[in-house]
Amino acid sequence: MGLSYGPFNLLLQPMLNTERCLYYVLDEEGRPIPEPDLLKWAQFFESGTRVLRKDKLPNGISVITAFLAVDSSWGQGAPILWGTMILGGPDDKQEERYSSREDVIAGHEKALARASGKPQ
Repeated sequence: MGLSYGPFNLLLQPMLNTERCLYYVLDEEGRPIPEPDLLKWAQFFESGTRVLRKDKLPNGISVITAFLAVDSSWGQGAPILWGTMILGGPDDKQEERYSSREDVIAGHEKALARASGKPQ
C-alpha cells in the first residue's frame, strides 16, 4: 500500500515525483537549473531576482515578465518556467506562460502591444 497524504495528496504528488524536479533557480548566466533543495529554492525565490521586465504604460496598465521558479507543465513536455502578466485595463490579470526565456521576452512585447491597444 502506498503512502496516503489525505486531502493534500494532489498537492504533494508532483513534489514526490523523483523523475523530474518541480523547483528551479537561475544560474549566474540566467539559465534555469533544477533545485531539489527546497530551502535553497525558497531563498532564491525571495531574493527578488526573478523579474525580467516590468513596464508601466501611460494608460496606467503594467506588464510584468518573470521567472516563475516552479514548473507548471506538471511533467507534460518542456518545463514551463516563465510568465508574462498584464495588470490593469480590460485584460487585467491576463497571463501567458512559456518554456523559454526567448519566448517570454517575445510574449512581453506582445503583451505591451495588447495593453497599449496597438494592433497585433
